[in-house]
Amino acid sequence: MCSMEIEIRSLEDGEERPIELMLLADPSLSKIREYADSGQCYIAKYNDETIGVIVLKATHPDTIEIVNIAVREDFQGKGIGKKLLQYAIHTAKDQHAKTLEIGTGNSSIHQLLLYQKCGLRITGIDRDYFTREYEEEIYENGILCRDMIRLSMELQHHDGGEGL
Repeated sequence: MCSMEIEIRSLEDGEERPIELMLLADPSLSKIREYADSGQCYIAKYNDETIGVIVLKATHPDTIEIVNIAVREDFQGKGIGKKLLQYAIHTAKDQHAKTLEIGTGNSSIHQLLLYQKCGLRITGIDRDYFTREYEEEIYENGILCRDMIRLSMELQHHDGGEGL
């Protein structure tokens, strides 16, 4: 569990997106620019350093998708990705979304583990997505990244003033 004091907040107007960090999760600069322009970018800060990023985008009615989530390599394994996911779940609920979705590569073993531990469930596979949509081959954990594994979570909303 992460005992560090992490601040997660929306990117402020005029503040640059942490593109280098986003490239850890998605090697396509053009795809990042495309969804970053239409999504909401949130950053995780520790001691005034940006150490994590998550981008949320409304994709369908009542659905928000996590289109990018990344933690700086020297901060991985410290619970920051889990905090970012929990923040995304809370934010999606605040925006009255009914479903939270995410897609990741078949080779993203650690990410698949984290997403399922946080309550997302596998809902489908987009076969050959990465070989179709990306020019360069992507290898991760010694595995060719070919298929997009889609996961989602149905969000429970609480009525009244009791909070979450």
